Amino acid sequence: MTGQSSLGDLFSLEGRTAVVTGGSSGIGRAIATALANAGAAVVVLARGRQALDATVTDLTDAGCRAAAVVGDLSTRAGIRSACDDVVEPFGEPDVVVSSAGINLRPPMAEIDEAVWDATMTVNLEAPFWLGQRFGPGMAERGYGRLIHVSSQQAHRAFVTSGAYGVSKGGLESLARSQAEAWSPHGVTANTLVPGFVLTPLNRRLQDDPARVAALADRTLVGRNGLPADFAGPAVFLASAASSYVTGQSIHVDGGFSVH
Repeated sequence: MTGQSSLGDLFSLEGRTAVVTGGSSGIGRAIATALANAGAAVVVLARGRQALDATVTDLTDAGCRAAAVVGDLSTRAGIRSACDDVVEPFGEPDVVVSSAGINLRPPMAEIDEAVWDATMTVNLEAPFWLGQRFGPGMAERGYGRLIHVSSQQAHRAFVTSGAYGVSKGGLESLARSQAEAWSPHGVTANTLVPGFVLTPLNRRLQDDPARVAALADRTLVGRNGLPADFAGPAVFLASAASSYVTGQSIHVDGGFSVH
C-alpha cells in the first residue's frame, strides 16, 4: 500500500488549480479532462460559450471541479482580460496549459499582415503573456507548470505550415526561456509536440482520405493521433512526477518525427 500511495502522490493534482486555453475542443479538451480527473480544479478558456459549457458540464457531472471562462486571445487586450478572468473561479493557477491555436494556412506568398499578426498573437504572444502574468507567482510559491502545445511544423515544413510553423517554433523557444527564468524556483516549462492529430483544427486536411492515410503511414504505430493520447503526458508534466523535466519538447506523435 505504501508504494501505491507514493505513486498516487507523484501523479496526483489534488489541491492544484489549472488553466487550459483552447480547452473546449481537441487536444485542449483532452488535457483539461485529464487534469481534472487527476484532481485539479480546472478553468477552461475558449471563445465559444456553447462548447465551454458542454465541457464543464461533462467534467462536473463526473465529479470534477471545473469552470468556464469565455476569452479571446487574438488581441493583447483580450489576453489581459483573460488573465484577470481565469483567476476568479479558483484563484491563482499552479498549471497553465496553452493549447489554443489557429492555423490559417495561406500559401507563403499570400501571408499578409492580418494573417501574420493573428497567428503570432494567438499562438505565441498569448502563451508569453500568460507566462508573464502567472510565472512569477508560481515561482514565489515554489511550484508551477507551464505546458505548451506545439506542432511538427515547428521542426519541419509540410502541409503549408507558413506562419503557423514559425509561431510554433517560437513557442518551443519560449518554453526554454521560461524554464531558464523560473525552474530554479520550482516552475517547469515544457512543450508537447503532436503529430497529425484528428481534431477540428485539422478538419480541412481530413477531407483528403489519401493524405490522412499517408500521414498515418509515417508514424511507427500505424495510426494518426487522437486527443486522448495527450492525457497521460499532460498529467505527467503537470504533476510532481516531472519536477526534473524542464525546457523540453516532448514529441507525442506515434514516432512520426523519427520515421
